[in-house]
Amino acid sequence: MAIQWLSLIAAIWLQCINGTNTNFPAYSSQLKHLLSLSQLQLNNLALASDAGKLLGWLSGIATAYLPLWLVLMIGATLGFVGYGVQYLFITNQISGLSYWHIFLLTSLAGNGICWINTVSYIIAIQNFPFDRQIAVGLSTSYQGLTAKIFTVLVDVVSRTSPSHRAKTYLLLNAVVPLLVCIAASPIAKHVKIGKSKNLAGGFIAMFVITTLTGIYAILSSFSSITSSLPPVVMVIGMGLFLAVPLAVPLGEKIRESLQQKCWLRREMRVCHVATENNDDNIMRSMESGEAQENGSEVYNVRVREELGVRLMLQRVDFWLYYFAYLLGATLGLVYLNNLGQIVESRGSSRTSSLVSLCSSFTFFGRLIPSVVDYHLTKKNYIVSRPASIALTMIPLSGAFFLLLMGNNLSLYISTAIIGTCTGAITSISVPTTTELFGAKNFGVNHNILVTNIPVGSFVFGDLAAILYKNQETAADGSCMGVKCYETTFIIWGSLCLLGTLLAVILHARTRKFYSQNLV
Repeated sequence: MAIQWLSLIAAIWLQCINGTNTNFPAYSSQLKHLLSLSQLQLNNLALASDAGKLLGWLSGIATAYLPLWLVLMIGATLGFVGYGVQYLFITNQISGLSYWHIFLLTSLAGNGICWINTVSYIIAIQNFPFDRQIAVGLSTSYQGLTAKIFTVLVDVVSRTSPSHRAKTYLLLNAVVPLLVCIAASPIAKHVKIGKSKNLAGGFIAMFVITTLTGIYAILSSFSSITSSLPPVVMVIGMGLFLAVPLAVPLGEKIRESLQQKCWLRREMRVCHVATENNDDNIMRSMESGEAQENGSEVYNVRVREELGVRLMLQRVDFWLYYFAYLLGATLGLVYLNNLGQIVESRGSSRTSSLVSLCSSFTFFGRLIPSVVDYHLTKKNYIVSRPASIALTMIPLSGAFFLLLMGNNLSLYISTAIIGTCTGAITSISVPTTTELFGAKNFGVNHNILVTNIPVGSFVFGDLAAILYKNQETAADGSCMGVKCYETTFIIWGSLCLLGTLLAVILHARTRKFYSQNLV
């Protein structure tokens, strides 16, 4: 069990550094000026990272034939090349790259994210088959911290020069994931867990640690709190919170060692009565864990049907799911990709602060479904994933309409809501794919689902760029004021309401499956 928990820590660390595309809003405005890009060209660079997901299904196929550590290193290498060459170009160490070269390099880096994501998902699903929603939710929630982690690292290197910050982001995007993947590769593997054991204590500890980490991330995003602290203090604090989860496998290892010693003494009949009673308690605890294998936790491994890609694409439910995701989480991601320009259009210079805050709320959004699922399944309640998605999309739609108000407070509140809801839908989608279409081909099936992200990024992002261009007033091609994105927010909010309706229809079609009694 210690190794089992350690593999989850590996997935957490991988997710921490794998959301490099979420850093884009923090340096997009500077990149626009450094490369002399139009708003449409800048938007297409945001699309490029998502376009890499079109070939993300290759990572799913690779996991069937290659060891997980090799799949992991392939993803890290793709990101290293994609971001590294861009860094060399904007620092004038190489020349001759066109805009389309930059586009392809960004797509390459975006594809690398898929490879690391797939490894993280498979670790959580295979090593925690009876608690996969909880394990996946815990690990993927940390991807919401990527922008926060990279922002505090950039603050240590450069707090003043915007162009220097943009270059530093690209350098860190290339180097940090590679180093972490090298460190995590020995423990990023499938663990033979045998019979299911009671993991409740470990998960409760992980929930507490994760919640405290998120609270720290949010509080440290407010300049009024952190302005008096050196940036290196923020880095040390974040590093400590990311290291604390190691206490769970360490505690489990100590427990296993003590248990093994006690069993040996019992065989030699030198154990004291008190120790024997403790052994009995341990055995009863294990039997209770095994009973859960035949109880409520079986729900987590139940699937409606095992489908390959071809059969899945023939299902109406898949396309309802696909477009609900497109008009929900993907719209949220498009908003986050454009956050730098949205903040700039409102005359604010606190892009990094807002991106960091959004990252922190995305973290909690990814975590909340796991917490809810954990408590409900313990009480023998079944969670309908499509219903959860529909409920999450209601406040998401409202946040887009709230952005029509021109004050900074509405901008901060809307961004927090959009980050939370986008993170929640992203987390819910992993068990949804598994439960509706099977776990056997999850790696390929889920990567087919997320191809909606580049599609939505292209359609919705270019629409926003075109509408922005129509409102341009400054000589440098920029636009100032709420009017720059007013029509865009109305369209996005309306489309999100349509996505909510599709999720409700999917819930109605799958209600029978989710209403099955637990056995």
